[in-house]
Amino acid sequence: MLYAAELPPEHVTKQFKIPVTTVARMVIDLARMSSFMAAVVSADSALHRSKTTKKELGSVLSACGKWPGLIQARRVMSFSDERSESVLESCARVIFDAHGLPPPDLQVELGAERFAGRVDFYWRDHQTVAEADGEVKYGNAARSIAQLERDQLLRAAGFRVVHFTWQQLFHEQLLVISWIKQAFRGEIG
Repeated sequence: MLYAAELPPEHVTKQFKIPVTTVARMVIDLARMSSFMAAVVSADSALHRSKTTKKELGSVLSACGKWPGLIQARRVMSFSDERSESVLESCARVIFDAHGLPPPDLQVELGAERFAGRVDFYWRDHQTVAEADGEVKYGNAARSIAQLERDQLLRAAGFRVVHFTWQQLFHEQLLVISWIKQAFRGEIG
């Protein structure tokens, strides 16, 4: 499907002397026409890399009148978070939301006896941590051992810890969600 849309001067910038849409406009256009997940990934990435701001996204939305897809674009803008550091983390947040999990805090610094560090996702009310594990994390033995030691310290401090990979999130989604819900109930540590 093809839609024509206005391109106000404030939605245009130059890259290598070539006129292009601003990052904020590109994010909103993607949010209007892409899947919710793809749009959140784009918005999170642009915000995390400081390529745009929520204020700039809001300004573009205000200028878009009654264009198709604005309801989703508003939802994407509201849902997006500059603290999401990877595509996997952005996708996980969308899937958590789709399964009715409460929104986690992102990139939280936890401090406890013998442990201090940052975690990807944290549900304070449930003392639950979730880690989105890319292949890099387990690419060498030293990193794997460090992760195991870190998890032991978190658990000793009373936190419940869940790990998941890209493969698990997309091919065993219900299993990942059940692990998190079990951790909420204190059934797994």
